[in-house]
Amino acid sequence: MTDLGTCVTPGLVCAHHHIYSALARGMPAPPRAPTSFREILELIWWRLDSALDPEMIEWSAKLAALEALESGTTAIIDHHESPNAIEGSLSVIADACAEVGVRVVCAYGVTDRHGPDGARRGLEENRRYLASGGRGLVGIHAAFTCEEATLERAAGLAADLGVGAHVHVCEGPEDAAAAVRLARYTTPSWLLAHCVHLPTTHALAGTILHNPFSNLNNAVGYANPARFTNPVALGTDGIGAQMIETFRLAYALHRSVDVTASPEVAWRWLATGWDLVPEARDDRVTWSYEPMDPWRVAFTPGIAPIRVEIGGQVMWEEGRPTRVDAGEIRTRAREQAARLHTRL
Repeated sequence: MTDLGTCVTPGLVCAHHHIYSALARGMPAPPRAPTSFREILELIWWRLDSALDPEMIEWSAKLAALEALESGTTAIIDHHESPNAIEGSLSVIADACAEVGVRVVCAYGVTDRHGPDGARRGLEENRRYLASGGRGLVGIHAAFTCEEATLERAAGLAADLGVGAHVHVCEGPEDAAAAVRLARYTTPSWLLAHCVHLPTTHALAGTILHNPFSNLNNAVGYANPARFTNPVALGTDGIGAQMIETFRLAYALHRSVDVTASPEVAWRWLATGWDLVPEARDDRVTWSYEPMDPWRVAFTPGIAPIRVEIGGQVMWEEGRPTRVDAGEIRTRAREQAARLHTRL
């Protein structure tokens, strides 16, 4: 990071988010308690994403962007799925984040979970959004939910459009075969989320997106990304956009398996976000703590932004956003969450 001797840093980047999950809080309990990662997906997240409509997507994006601002995060790399509201969904997310003032890199997670037509529509949404000038990547849900033809088409679309792909890789044991299936497709421009069960003997090209809080919450294990030579960036997998706290947890977990581990390693993972969204490097966040040094920040809870500048404009100051009404966003998001939860 720059200006480490002061309370100012560039804007932080959440390198892997699921913006639609902002409406999940308070959702009804699943039909039964999940006992595996696959069941967590089937009983919680795949039911939730199937219930989304454009209005829910819009207000979840505004809430997620607001919470990013509150956390000093000026850029989000999002991975979206809404199988019953695919067309136009990436533009809804991009427009909502722009209204709040936060940068976003969008992708729609292509999958065969909803049959060949669902996979086709997901690919077309990626194509439509990117071809229209949207900032993004081609999204792939996870290899274990995709037929080989779908993986090939997604990789081909990314290559044709000159972008990378954003894909879940070996998050749980269900996706262990991803290392072999994706090897022929990945390039350095790909973003590889999780990689918990990715063997070092089958390393893939691309940046690994480490999501420590989510991996613990889903009981899938510790990715230990330091074992790879790939670049590593930090994400939340949909659990907000508090990247300072994500850094602190990433350091503590690294230390749990290596007593010689330094917080400077996790700090470098945080800084990798600027390689993915270079514009965020020129944003400015003034923090409540000084100096913003990794050894100090790793052991200091409660650090918060005082002022956030994005693209030279002040977007957060004196405890509130400057472009939007935070109270209205939270009220409307609660309304949409209630609608969503009744569908579950």
